Amino acid sequence: MKPILAIAKLTLKAAFRFRIVALLALFLVVSVTALPLLIKDDGTARGFVQILLTYSMGLTVTTLGLATLWLSCGILARDIEDCRIQLVVVKPVARWKIWMGKWLGILILNAMLLGASGLVIYGLLEYRGGKLNEDQKFVLENEVFVARGSAKEEAVDLTQTVEEIFQDRMKQSSLEDVDQAQLKKQIFEMLKHQFQLVPQSMMREWDIPLGVNPAELKDKPLYLRTKFIAMSHKSTFEDTRTFPMFWEVGPMDSPQSWRVVMMMTPNVFHEIEVPPNLLDENGHLQVRFINNQNETFYFDVNEGMEVLYRQGGFLANYLKGLMILFCWLALLAAIGLSASSFLSFPVASFFAVSVLILGLSTGTMNQVVEEGGIVGVDSRTGKVEQQGVFDHISVFFFKELKNLTEVVLNFSPVELLSEGRTVTWWMVCKAVGQVVILVGGIFVALGVYCFSRRELALPSGGQG
Repeated sequence: MKPILAIAKLTLKAAFRFRIVALLALFLVVSVTALPLLIKDDGTARGFVQILLTYSMGLTVTTLGLATLWLSCGILARDIEDCRIQLVVVKPVARWKIWMGKWLGILILNAMLLGASGLVIYGLLEYRGGKLNEDQKFVLENEVFVARGSAKEEAVDLTQTVEEIFQDRMKQSSLEDVDQAQLKKQIFEMLKHQFQLVPQSMMREWDIPLGVNPAELKDKPLYLRTKFIAMSHKSTFEDTRTFPMFWEVGPMDSPQSWRVVMMMTPNVFHEIEVPPNLLDENGHLQVRFINNQNETFYFDVNEGMEVLYRQGGFLANYLKGLMILFCWLALLAAIGLSASSFLSFPVASFFAVSVLILGLSTGTMNQVVEEGGIVGVDSRTGKVEQQGVFDHISVFFFKELKNLTEVVLNFSPVELLSEGRTVTWWMVCKAVGQVVILVGGIFVALGVYCFSRRELALPSGGQG
């Protein structure tokens, strides 16, 4: 490790020789401090935290990400072009150690800048939180500045019901020319839709296992996070009506059950605080909605009902969120260094930014995969009329790239933190494994290989 650490130390010194590093640190501190003061929130605890975290952390990651790409492209490419790298490679140090030392140096610099920005953001959260009124401080401490676990109802197995309906339809009429898999899918969606509807004078019950020992949640409040749609409105997303919604929580027909009527608006997430100690002996929370309105309500199986419960404090949760953001920066550093291992600085910068833009273009990738190609797409059907070789290649390429991109982007620590949800250690480990080791490892291997094979003694820094 001594050669790698020595190269990392030299990389840090070289980075600080760039004035851009000092300016970057100053820009981050000033912008992170000033941005929340310029953007007004709604005065609630949740509002100011969401704005501060979303904008400040988003700005921090964007700025550090672009700076990481620029620095990682320049730190190696400039050394090669200016012939400074020859002073290192002539020493008894393997080239892969030089490359890894450069990467480690950039990671240390990112850790310093991300840590400083994270400290400023956390200080602003505490400062702004202290200026809230007592009611909002209570919301802040119990709903936002926490790490809350999430539990949902277990999925209902409709396989047997779907098969029974399918066989009944087969007996009634001949379906030999019908796509049986598609028909079963339609039956499943129909049953699923009916399962999510609550007509007038009917009840919908959720039996939600929290997956924890009931003693761990003793005397701790729970929160129902629910969202519904009123089916009679012509445009569900423009429905601004309010309905008195009757809720019952706790074991059925138990004197301990808690009942409440709340005025609620469709298409909006609502959080309902539930008194503690309502779990049954198995650690399940039973929630019932009784529809006494002249309306049919729709509760989506994914967003309709969720139980949030306290698991820990905000600071540890916040640090784990920063660790995931650091994994993204580590990947960007690997991309930049990999590009500069075989390209000149301007070309390496263009290549690295192109890779970043391509990775973020998930909408385009999805469209190409769904349409089945790029050339000859029918505007009416949205499908390629006749697939050629280029279409097959493009679909395969974008499908694999989409899968690889989802591995990297399948984390959203900022959203979790702003909603007071737990960033688990499992998420951090997955980010390290998937973002740094798996995807980052591909670029590390490519960069080390190209740098090891590159001829550095040629004129113009090895650019033949």
